[in-house]
Amino acid sequence: MIRTIGFIAAVVLPFWNIPLILRMERRKSSGDLSLWWTLGVFACFLIMLPSAATSSDAVFKAFSFTNIVLFGGVVVQVLRYR
Repeated sequence: MIRTIGFIAAVVLPFWNIPLILRMERRKSSGDLSLWWTLGVFACFLIMLPSAATSSDAVFKAFSFTNIVLFGGVVVQVLRYR
């Protein structure tokens, strides 16, 4: 049961990036986010990706892959409105 809850949370958590993406789209601005912070966080996710891909932990895999996709959307929006 605990692993199931963890797995659900790992998949759902990155979806909180969607309101951030939509807010930047609506305002046509990403000025309230640091470019270096955004790129730094994304770089760390990319560096962790090989570990997630080879891990047997389904929660870690789910979080990493979902977060790469959705935080990648944040990065695209930040770069788009810079």
